[in-house]
Amino acid sequence: MTASPDLGTHRRLASPDLLRSVFRRHAAGVAVITARSRTGPVGFTATSLTSVSAEPPMISFGVGTGASSWPAISTTDHVGVHILGEHQQELATTFARSGADRFGAPTLWREGPEGIPVLDGVLAWMVCRIAARVPAGDHRLVLAEVVLGDSSGTGRPLVYHQGSFGGLRD
Repeated sequence: MTASPDLGTHRRLASPDLLRSVFRRHAAGVAVITARSRTGPVGFTATSLTSVSAEPPMISFGVGTGASSWPAISTTDHVGVHILGEHQQELATTFARSGADRFGAPTLWREGPEGIPVLDGVLAWMVCRIAARVPAGDHRLVLAEVVLGDSSGTGRPLVYHQGSFGGLRD
């Protein structure tokens, strides 16, 4: 039997700062979510991507309702999901930065199925049909069914840990 921590001396009230502090210690894969809007392509960096179901193939991700991409995500039928490689730290930073020209040079992309912006050079990408948008505090949890994709990219995955992007160590 292992000793349990003394919760009386270590208990903190749950807060956004506590959540951020805990999740800085949790390494996560890095993805970019893209969509088409009336004014052009939109996208953002996500570390909340999760595989939900194999039958049917479904994924989920979170998006803040205050994010610049939210208006497009809130109304679109399809999104693009891109798994980034460790060579794409700059791309991840660009899509995470508020006010950045995310689809301008040096970002390389093309219009893919359903008009979804598909990023070049990623490890894998999928086009997904949105099945649900579930309220979750100041975010929405988006559930989406995978329609098609390509997993033929090469390289090692980009991860996010302790507030920065990096690669895996052997």
